[in-house]
This record gives sequence, structure tokens and C-alpha cells, in this order.
Amino acid sequence: MLTSTTTIVAFAPRNFGVAHRARVGPVMMASGGALNVRAVGIGSAAPSTVLTNADLESVVETSDEWISSRTGISERRVLVANDDEDSTPQRLSALSTAAASHALTMSGLSPTDIDLVICCSSTPDELFGDACTVQAALGCTNAVAFDLVAACSGFLFGTVTAGQFLSHTGGHMKNALVIGSDALSRWIDWEDRNVCILFGDGAGAMVMSKCDEADTDSFGLLGYSLHSDGSSRGDLTCGYVGKSLTVPTSKQPTTLTSGTYAPLSMNGKKVYQFATREVPVVIEEALAAANMNVDQVDWLLLHQANIRIMEVVAKRLGVPMEKVITNLKSYGNTSAASIPLALDEAVRNGTVKKGDVIACAGFGAGLSWGSAIFRWGGDPIS
Repeated sequence: MLTSTTTIVAFAPRNFGVAHRARVGPVMMASGGALNVRAVGIGSAAPSTVLTNADLESVVETSDEWISSRTGISERRVLVANDDEDSTPQRLSALSTAAASHALTMSGLSPTDIDLVICCSSTPDELFGDACTVQAALGCTNAVAFDLVAACSGFLFGTVTAGQFLSHTGGHMKNALVIGSDALSRWIDWEDRNVCILFGDGAGAMVMSKCDEADTDSFGLLGYSLHSDGSSRGDLTCGYVGKSLTVPTSKQPTTLTSGTYAPLSMNGKKVYQFATREVPVVIEEALAAANMNVDQVDWLLLHQANIRIMEVVAKRLGVPMEKVITNLKSYGNTSAASIPLALDEAVRNGTVKKGDVIACAGFGAGLSWGSAIFRWGGDPIS
């Protein structure tokens, strides 16, 4: 069997040709080489409501020039309350379902062909997750569905997880649907100008299929590397907060909490330092696992967080910006949705073609970060 096994180690930094600092203590790492799966369909969906930088000038003290020059963002899409008597909020699961439906159409597969649905989101409609809701809405009646939470790294972690299922289940699973979706507008402090300007809502989805083990040229997932470091979780967090709730139990009252989550909190400087330091290294790790070098990469696709991060990462890898896929300007940071949303646009406009090699990297809360190298396997758009 040509599939690789995953290696999990306490990672001590090696010299991959890019600048990084020595880490204090071990950081967990999972890495591996080619898996006999390929990406065959991609889709995305975004809310219709657009908030421009100019719109935000009346919300917080900022300006279009300040936002665009420091982040590369001009506008973002947000879910809103519907204009009805109940002001029912638009649902993220509906975006996830639409994105997945587009990906299925491109793949040529039917919903009943799907064996696995992974919904990667930190902001689902249901506290218990949206995967089963989306599975039912799509009609994926033969699929097992579950949710995966890894914030802005979610879609990339989900892609590797799906690859493992398809490669190591003895042929039982043949097709998987990986969805990345988030609605961070729900958890933003709209008086915090350092945060509210960054985030938007959206969903993206990719169909992955098991491919012929004897044909290594058809492999889609060529190598990957994943990391986590919970010691820095406070740099990007959306923590639980509770209000005391007394329950009149029989012997004596019991005080519990009735809670929600605080607005998203981020130390922008530390997150920037983390991303520009670790992302070039993890991409080199994934390339090494794939027995490749950066010159063999056609496109660099990073989590769409900040254009300055992308520029620094590309420079450290020696990749020209012409080879960096980005739609940050129009969508902002859509968390787990950002990579598939950008890839969908690039495939549908003909930028990414069948056979192109794409180096992806996600990074965010946890802190978590990782990279996957894959060859696009979908047929050209007619």
C-alpha cells in the first residue's frame, strides 16, 4: 500500500531555510507524506450583505485607507437578521449547505456517493455542531458526519483528517466532503476597531475522492504537517463567560452558571509574529514530507488573515506574490472558510488548473497551524 502513516512527535525545530526562533519546550506535530486521495470539487457561499471600510468609518474611529493599507481588506460579508417579525438570523448552516452543493456539482458526484462529511467551524448555528444538519440538508444519507473545531486552521485540519479516513479504511470510504465555515461577526465587539475591521462570514467546501493506489501521479494530498501550542491560547480567544444561576436543590441550593461567550479577543502583534515566524516553517515541513521543494509549487494559498502576513511568508519562502492566491480584499478573514473560498474562486476563474500543485497553510486560535500540499484534481470548468 502506498499510503503513508502519520507521525506524531514532540517537535524540536530544524533548519528549513527560513528564519524562526527556538521554541520553549516541545510543540506537538503530526506529519505525513502522500495519501491516495485527490480533490475533485470545490464550492463556496457568502452572505449577500456587504460591509465596506467606508461603512465602518461610522462605527469606529477608522478609515478606508487605514484598514486597506494595514490589512488588505476593502469589504467583508456578514450574516444579518432577516427582515421579518421575528428578525430570525440568517443561518451559517445554510451557507455551508450551499457551498457543499456547489462542490458536489463540480465533482459530478451525487449526495449519496458521499461517505464522510466533516464540518469545520468554530461558530456553528448549534452548540452541538452543524455537520448532521448539513448532511441531512444535502441528502448525504450514506455518510457519517461530525464537526471539527480548529478555528482558522479548521479546514486544513479537516482536509488531512478526511484524507486519513479515505486512505486507511480498507476501501470502505471512497468520497468525503470537507466544509469550512464561520460567522465570526456574531462574536465581534463592534466597538473594538482592531478586531471588527478584520472578520467576515462565509463557507467553502471541497469534495475529496479516494484514488488509485498504483498511480502516484493522481495523488492529491502529497504531504502535510500540523501543529498545536496551547500555551499561547490567550493571544487569540473567544472564552466562556457565565452568570451565576442558583438551582434550589433539595439539601442546599446549587450555584451553577448560565453562560455565553465573550467577544473575540486578539493580541494582533503576537498573532502577526506567530504567523510570520511559524507558517514558512510548517510549509517547508509539509514540502519535505512530500519530497518536494518550493520551486515545484504552482500556487501558495494561505489563510486569508492579513495581506502583510502573506507578503512576509511569501518573501521568506522565495515565492513571488504573483503566485499567491488571495481574495482577502473582498471577504476579509472568514476563518475556516477562507482557504476553500479563495480556492473556489481561483478554480472557477481558471487561475488554478487540473494538475496544479498548491501549498496551503492555515493558522489561528488554539494556537494551531499547519500546511498541506496537494495537486488539484478537479476537471476544468466548462
